[in-house]
Amino acid sequence: MHSIEQYLPKETIEMLARQHYKLFGHSAVKLCHWTKASIYKGEVCYKQKFYGIQSHRCLQMTPAVSWCDQNCRFCWRPLTKYEPFPKEFDDPAEIIDEAIKQQRILLSGYGEFREKIGEKKLWEANNPNNAAISLAGEPTLYPKISGLIEEFNNRKFSTFLVSNGLHPKTLAEIHLPTQLYLSLEAPIKEMHKKINAPLVKGTWRKLNESLELMASLKTRRAIRITAIKNINMNHEKEFAELIEKAEPDFVEVKSYMFIGYSRKRLKIENMPLHKEVKNFAEKINEYLGYYLTDESKPSRVVLLSKKKNPSKITAKV
Repeated sequence: MHSIEQYLPKETIEMLARQHYKLFGHSAVKLCHWTKASIYKGEVCYKQKFYGIQSHRCLQMTPAVSWCDQNCRFCWRPLTKYEPFPKEFDDPAEIIDEAIKQQRILLSGYGEFREKIGEKKLWEANNPNNAAISLAGEPTLYPKISGLIEEFNNRKFSTFLVSNGLHPKTLAEIHLPTQLYLSLEAPIKEMHKKINAPLVKGTWRKLNESLELMASLKTRRAIRITAIKNINMNHEKEFAELIEKAEPDFVEVKSYMFIGYSRKRLKIENMPLHKEVKNFAEKINEYLGYYLTDESKPSRVVLLSKKKNPSKITAKV
């Protein structure tokens, strides 16, 4: 495995370490708030509530920790500049091995909760079975992303891939994840430039290509809208028209959260209340005609589903 020092400058490595990222090569893991809350408080993430994955067994990771072709205003990642993209890449199997190893290091302090948690749950937390391939950066920039998903699936993981949709050719060719997310924060081109701040050309066209492609992909598909008050909680008809291109199984309308480095770009007033998120979702759905099947007030997220009673993912190991 390559050294992280060959990819990132010292100050970026130190900054990510302070944010509790475990770095290896061009990849990283970080314990999700809900993974920790599930272990010692029994509180679970909305993805467990909506889709059936187990929060305490989720591996939140990225194969492209510091590389993205957008600089979204709402992004929490602790990066302020675009780093040169790597020319050499680690193999999927070694990335997964190291990701699990580093996750276990992050979990090592939870042994003190052994009596409260129980041996079974502690063992399960140390043996994840769902990979959330997101965390930071754009994972489809990793040229071996298809092999990474395939290797996870071979190890009986469910896989949730989150993409900004700027690489439709990659999405057309990858080994399909259990659930594919496309982020959609802007209903019109001008707003896309303002919110997503693309660093390359042709992004609106590429995003629309990915939305059209999504309709043909034979896997579970979700559109995620980050609702930012006073910025993008409008143009409901245009949002619905873009969603209709993709024909997703699910649409998540989720509040922007005033956390991390997004606080340098947005204000706390831009974080809508749950009732405002729900109202926005309902307005989009007036044009879309899905079912409002679930919601999570702690995460300020509402789920729209194509089917009235969608099935849930069950643990594979």
